[in-house]
Amino acid sequence: MPTASIRATAWMGWLFVIGSACFVAGVPMAMNTALAPTASAATFFVGALFFTTASSIQLKLAWRAGPQGESLSTSGALLSRAPAWTSSWVQWIGTLFFIVTTLAAWIDIAGVQSVSNQVIWRPDAVGSVLFLVSSGIALMPDVRRHRHGHARDRSWTISSLNMVGSIFFGFSAVGAYVVPASEALLNARWANGGTLLGAVCFLAGAWLVVPRRAGDRVG
Repeated sequence: MPTASIRATAWMGWLFVIGSACFVAGVPMAMNTALAPTASAATFFVGALFFTTASSIQLKLAWRAGPQGESLSTSGALLSRAPAWTSSWVQWIGTLFFIVTTLAAWIDIAGVQSVSNQVIWRPDAVGSVLFLVSSGIALMPDVRRHRHGHARDRSWTISSLNMVGSIFFGFSAVGAYVVPASEALLNARWANGGTLLGAVCFLAGAWLVVPRRAGDRVG
């Protein structure tokens, strides 16, 4: 694996680690009444920024994974690359929705401007769906071989952890829905637990992505 690609992969892995860690930390912070609510809101927003930055690097790496200048209809290598590319850009779009929802929540909690519950919840729901779609694509056999080529022995575990994490994020989005009649969360346990467990899964997967030895290479 070229040195530049190893460095890019390392950056991607660490950025995902930090972003996931922010979401892991954000849940207990939000439940700690001794802390200002804005502390957890800011932590979630920063985590979303790290997710998007890491996903941008992943998108670039996915595009460079196969040989250049060949037709998708004739190149087996590029056909294998196509699911990895699709998975990466779907996830990248999902991270943008998480930036919107965490920023809207932060603005609302800080009292800068009143933001409706739907404006906060809808991007969260869409982002969670996109993460589920991306993770599903990433479980395809070709993606297991190419998406995390430098860590191909760990690729199935990485994709599986991301899939489970996406499912937990989905539960979190459902639980975070605010019932109009009561203005209460549909299920606070799902909202908090889903976010925490999903972030832990993404953190574990991100840790496995980080190159650990000179032998890590593109498959």
